[in-house]
Amino acid sequence: MAGTKVISALKKAGFFVARIKGAHHFLRHRDGRTTVVPVLSGEVIRPTLLTKILRDCDLTKEDFEGLL
Repeated sequence: MAGTKVISALKKAGFFVARIKGAHHFLRHRDGRTTVVPVLSGEVIRPTLLTKILRDCDLTKEDFEGLL
């Protein structure tokens, strides 16, 4: 899955891009949850990194799939 797709799904969950440094987008939620999503041209986010991002966001895979 592309990083841009992950970011758009997380925005639906209430996250916003706080800042960008290089290819890394730092997302924050109003309740304090934060995560980093890499956005690299032609690259996909591996399942292990996606699992970490979801853990940071306190989302289940089912919740995330509902946001897509």
